[in-house]
Amino acid sequence: MEETINLRNLFQVLRKRLWLIILVTVTTAIVGSIVTFFVLTPVYESKTQILVNQAKSEQQLYNQQTVQTNVQLISTYNDIIKSPAILDKVIKKLQLNVSPQTLSSQIQVTNAQNSQVAQITVQDTNAKRAIKIANTTASVFKDEVPKIMNVNNVSILSKATAGNGNAPVKPQPFINIAIALMIGLIIGIVLSFVLDLIDNTVKTEQDIETILELPVMGTITNIKEVPKTTNVAARAPLNNRASQRGETYGS
Repeated sequence: MEETINLRNLFQVLRKRLWLIILVTVTTAIVGSIVTFFVLTPVYESKTQILVNQAKSEQQLYNQQTVQTNVQLISTYNDIIKSPAILDKVIKKLQLNVSPQTLSSQIQVTNAQNSQVAQITVQDTNAKRAIKIANTTASVFKDEVPKIMNVNNVSILSKATAGNGNAPVKPQPFINIAIALMIGLIIGIVLSFVLDLIDNTVKTEQDIETILELPVMGTITNIKEVPKTTNVAARAPLNNRASQRGETYGS
């Protein structure tokens, strides 16, 4: 016997176990909300910008080659900014209780294509500390790069400030809850189909016709049993009538 699965059967399974899908989805969303608001630690972000640009003298004019040289230097500067040579001094200045490797994982240096501006982004669980790390990193790098590269072509374009009301960038409640809802919905649907596959009981006339491929000739309805107390109460008037008739005949 070949079994075919059509869309109607799939929708019937989902409809039959809709309560389970809703229960799993809501439960997952609640768990996701609890984890987001009460378990995960908020992470704050701060940004500062530095400009890589050679100082121009009266005899020197800017040209495309100079700009390209500065742009290429940014890739090197990105590695220098996150190196222990810079971060050790940042840690010492701010008296941070972290290693250079840990601090490096909190810092990200990026720049747009063909741009001489590099952006230093710092993430930390403390908003004020994130601002201090970003500004101090840029300041230390500006002071140390002439000693390392023998060039003085870095200037601080903008400092990190307490903007956007110090709102955390992580976790993101709406995204986390939406992901939890999707995961719960998927789990609920999969669980519904799994339970339907392992359920081999026959519950309706349609199940008999589908499994045995035979028509149903008749059905037996459930007959509720009458409680004994009800039977006794119903028989009591009859017994009384019978006794009265016996007395009449006897007289």
